[in-house]
Parts: sequence; C-alpha cells; structure tokens
Amino acid sequence: MTENKNHKQALYTLVTVFFFWGFIAASNGVFIPFCKTYFSLDQFQSQLIDFAFYGAYYIGALLLFIFSSVKKRDILNSWGLKSSIVKGLLLSALGAGAMVLAVNGAQQGDSSTFTYILGALFIVALGFSLQQTAANPFAISLGDPEKGSHRLNLAGGINSFGTAIGPIVVSLALFGTAASANINIGDEIKSGSITLDAVQYLYTAVGILFLAAATLFFFSKKLPDGKTDSEFLGAKKAMTSLISITLLLVVIFYFIFKQYLDLSNGESLSDESNSLILNLSIFGLIVVVGGLIISNVLAKKESEGWGAMQYPQLVLGMLAIFTYVGVEVSIQSNLGELLKMPDFGSLNDSEIAPYISMYWGGLMIGRWTGAIAVFSPSEGLKKWLYIIVPYIAFGVLLFVNSISGFEVQHLLAFGVCVAIQIAGFFLGKDQPSLTLKIFGFLGAAAMTLGLFTTGSIAIFSFLSGGLFCSIMWPSIFSLSIKGLGKYTSQGSSFLVMMILGGAIIPPIQGKLADVIGIHESYFICIICFLYLVFFAEKTKRIFSKV
Repeated sequence: MTENKNHKQALYTLVTVFFFWGFIAASNGVFIPFCKTYFSLDQFQSQLIDFAFYGAYYIGALLLFIFSSVKKRDILNSWGLKSSIVKGLLLSALGAGAMVLAVNGAQQGDSSTFTYILGALFIVALGFSLQQTAANPFAISLGDPEKGSHRLNLAGGINSFGTAIGPIVVSLALFGTAASANINIGDEIKSGSITLDAVQYLYTAVGILFLAAATLFFFSKKLPDGKTDSEFLGAKKAMTSLISITLLLVVIFYFIFKQYLDLSNGESLSDESNSLILNLSIFGLIVVVGGLIISNVLAKKESEGWGAMQYPQLVLGMLAIFTYVGVEVSIQSNLGELLKMPDFGSLNDSEIAPYISMYWGGLMIGRWTGAIAVFSPSEGLKKWLYIIVPYIAFGVLLFVNSISGFEVQHLLAFGVCVAIQIAGFFLGKDQPSLTLKIFGFLGAAAMTLGLFTTGSIAIFSFLSGGLFCSIMWPSIFSLSIKGLGKYTSQGSSFLVMMILGGAIIPPIQGKLADVIGIHESYFICIICFLYLVFFAEKTKRIFSKV
C-alpha cells in the first residue's frame, strides 16, 4: 500500500514536470515577439529562440546515442530512469539559473544579452531532452504496465494544458494586467516601465520547482530505479551519418551567424546578406533531408551497421517528425509578428497571448479527444465523447483566458474549427494512416486559406493548425516503428532526434518573412502538411507489400 502511494506521488510529480515542459515551450510564442521588440531583432533572429530550444533536444538525444554506442550499452539503462530524470531536472535548473543571470540588468537592444538568453534556453531544453527520454518509460514503470498508456495519456494531457497556460502567464508576467490596446510596448520598454525582471522571477520559480522535483525523486527510496540489462544495438554507420549531418549544420549556421556578427551597431543586413542567409538556411534543410534519404539508400544496399535506418518507414518517419515538429512550432512562433500587421489586427505584444494560448490549446483539445479510445468506451459512448470532450477542453481554454482578464468573445469563432476537427476524428476511424492523411489535408487547406485571406478568416485558419497537428505525433510514431522488430527502441530514439525540425523550419520561415513578408512566408507550412499526407500514403503502400 505504501509503495503504491509513493508511486502515485512520483507520478503526480512527474506530471507536474510534464506541465512545465509544455509551459515553457509554448510561452516562447509570446517571448519571441517580445524579444524582437526589446532587442531590435529581425524575424530570423527572433526565431533563434526556437533554434536554441529545439536544437537542444536533438543534441541531447544524439549525445546519448553516441555515448551509448561508444560504451556499447544504453546510458539511460545504466544510469537508471530515475537517476536520468534527476540529472535532467538538475540540468534544467542550471539553465533556469543561467536565464536569471542572463536577463539581470538587461538593456534594450543589447544583443549580447540575447545571446546569453539563447544559451540559457539551450541548457534548459538539454535537460528537457534527458527528462523526456527517460520519463515515458518511467511513467509506465510506476504501476501496472497494462495501464501504462493511461498514465502517459494523463501526462500528455497535462503537458498540453501547460502549453495553453504558458503564453497567458508569461504575458501577464511581462506586461502586468490583461492586454491593453492603449499601451505602446516600444515606448514602455524605452521608459523602463517594461523590463525583463519578470523573466527573472519566472525562471527563479521554475528553477526551484525543478530542484524540488529532483529532490523528491532522489530521496524516494521505494521508487524503481529503472535499470535494465537490455542489449544495446549499435548502428555505427547511422551514427556516422547523423554526426556528419550535425557537423554540416554547424558549419552552415556559423556562416549565417557571421553575417550578423560582422554588422556594426545599428546597421541592418543588406539584401545580399538576407538572400545568403535564406539560401544557407534552405541548404541546411537539404542537408537534413538529403542526408537521411542517402542513408536509407545506402542501407538498402548493405544493412550492416545502419540499424533501424535500413527500414524506409523509419527514415520517412524521421522526416515526418522533423516536418511535423517544424510546422507545429513555426506556425505559432511567427504568429505573434503576423498579428502585429494592419491586416491582422495591428495587435501589440501584450494582446497576442490569447491567440498563442488558443493555438496551443488546439493541441490540448485534440490530445484530450485522442485519449478517449484508450479507456475503451462503448462505440455509442465514444461517438458522444468525440463531440463533448473537445468542447469541454475549448471551454477550459476560454475560462482560463477569461479569468486572466483577456477578452474571449472574439475567440468563440474557434468553435467552428473545433467542429471540423471532430469531423476529422470520425473520418479517421482510429486508423493512424487515414487519420494522419485527413489531418494533413485539413492542415494544408487551413494554411492555404490563411495564405490567401486576411483578417479573422486568416487568423483562425492559422490557429486551427494546432487542432490539426494535435494527434499527428502518435500517428507518425506508430507508423514509423511498425515492423522494426529488435530495432524498435533504436528507431524511437532516432525519431526523438528529429525534434530538430523545431530548430530548423521556424528560422527558415523567419528569414522568408524578412525577405518576402511574414504573411507570404506561411506557404512553407503548406509544404510541411503536404509531406505528412505523402508520408501517410507512402507507409500505407510499404506495409501493403509486406
């Protein structure tokens, strides 16, 4: 009885950590346009927040794979899942401390401070990478394995709630009370009325929570340590390929950053430099896509040393995760700047939070709905729940925004988008391939509508991207690891690495925005959704031949 109680306490603590993963990731949607104003950045530079944050996920997962390959044993299994989570929490706490130091006394326009902020976010997310890699199997270990999926769905639902709350809390912390159309953020920053002191307080609180969670895990003696003696399957050629891709990306982004470092104070980039940065960013995308495709082609000729990369569904799935995370992050990362345009409401930074919250709330709505099938309700009840649960989640979002002091009347139209998502669930029939294809088409259609319209129609079209992205991760994951056999665990690790898409695609859209305009740059999101449709159809054909 005591052991079960301890396990529940650990699960509740773990769920809290899940919340803050989502909280911090989603709050970047408010932090990005604020930093752009505060530090006088262009759109590409502001997207480096996502570059640092999601790039850390990739680096963390890659380093674990490299170290495990060198040691010829799984590092996480060697440490134990419990210890790995503790280490990840401590690393994130260190990053939170670095953030507090980075923004201390920060002055408007001080680019060096922004660099320190990026470094702090990288450390925070590096800890997240370690935590998330260990947290899922750890949650399964906290009780009956048959009910492990229930615990993961609980954690995922809380994570999504964090994504909905994060933008609101950060906006209130930065700007004080609820949004006011009567304030000019630029003037408030210049006068010293708005500073980064709130970020200090926020990350101090977050750091303390990380330390508290680490302490609880460390001193809970009756919790499983999560150590196993499972065989580690190396993939030397796959590792070499991933390292080569990483080194090429480092070189590419070095030359990109050099364009900014060579500028004098107050100097703007020339058209030639903007074009060069855009071309280099696209080349970085080609390096990732091309590197993975070439790896799979080589693996087909000689599978030895390639591990999971010999399977086409896995490599295509890696590109799908890369694309999915990229488009999910990119839509909202650039949304704040879009909403400042006259055709989209001319909002100031303090008015953006409800929209960012509703975007991430769309993911919460979808994930709450997607979790219904896990609890095996009757077919009749399931149909009713598919209709009721999304609107309950939508109501929660409206309520949270309302009690925070934001106006919500203009958000009610989002209910129409929710209805379209519900129709998608019914059409998908709980089939991963069909569901992914339907939601990919819906995402592409929404982005196309948003691209060729303005005002409320365009805004809600882009916001609906969160709804259509919501259930893509499990669909992509299940299709990608199907048929991998003994390489399933390794394949899962490769898929997690492809969170890298959140670091690459938003900056590309950001630089496109600098060159052709923020609204026009959203065409890249259409391409991303269409690839996900292609992936769903391609994997269906692959499995039909087996």
